[in-house]
Formats: sequence, structure tokens, C-alpha cells
Amino acid sequence: MIFNYFEKKLTPQEARNMNPLSLAFIGDAVYEIMVREYLVIKNNNLSAHKLHLLAVSYVKAHSQNEIMKKLQDILSEEEQNIFKRGRNAKSPTVPKNANVSEYRGATGFEALIGYLYVIGNSDRLKEFMNIIFN
Repeated sequence: MIFNYFEKKLTPQEARNMNPLSLAFIGDAVYEIMVREYLVIKNNNLSAHKLHLLAVSYVKAHSQNEIMKKLQDILSEEEQNIFKRGRNAKSPTVPKNANVSEYRGATGFEALIGYLYVIGNSDRLKEFMNIIFN
């Protein structure tokens, strides 16, 4: 299958069949760019270094794990399953700046963001981002 970035996204079934760490891989990038976009728009007078420091406060494992706790109550059953698959996936990397529990929660969060992105559910991503940034 050839993935066309601008047109066709994956079906939910195709996305569910993906390795959860692959979903987390794309989710990490999507979340990072959404955070950076928000910070640049909201703080366009800050230096790149200061923007970077702000971004780190959102994208570090501890923060992602805390965000996931806030989102838990509004997740659909499908989203809950994707999160759990990401959280429970055996990652070959060891966290440097977080404990294992936080790291796994963050991986689940990233898998969920990746899932929503690859199926093209931008409305749900926007809903999550509004919760995160407010």
C-alpha cells in the first residue's frame, strides 16, 4: 500500500492492525508539530530556545502521561484499546528522563495520537489539543 499524505488515510481496521509502536512513532511526530505550532502562534515573540523549552514541557514523558490521565474519562472504547496497546507494547528503548510507568503511559498517548492521525480524525485530535492547551 502506498500512503498518500494529502489524500487517503488508513481505515480504522488498517490502523488497528499496525504495530502500536509504529503508531507511537508517528504520534510522537504529530504531537510535537502540533505543540510547536501552538507555541509559535501563541508566543510569536519568543526566541527559538525559549520556544524549545516550552515545547519540552509538553512533550516529555511525564507530561504526556499526565495528559493521558486527563483524557482517560473521555476516550471511546476504541481509543482506550489503542492507548492500552501502546502502553503495553514492549519497547526496545529504555527511558532516560522518566520512570518506566510514565514512559509506557506516554507511549500509549503517542500511539493514540498516531492512530487518530493515520485514520484522519482531525476533529478528535483538535478536541484533545484543546483540552491539553486549556
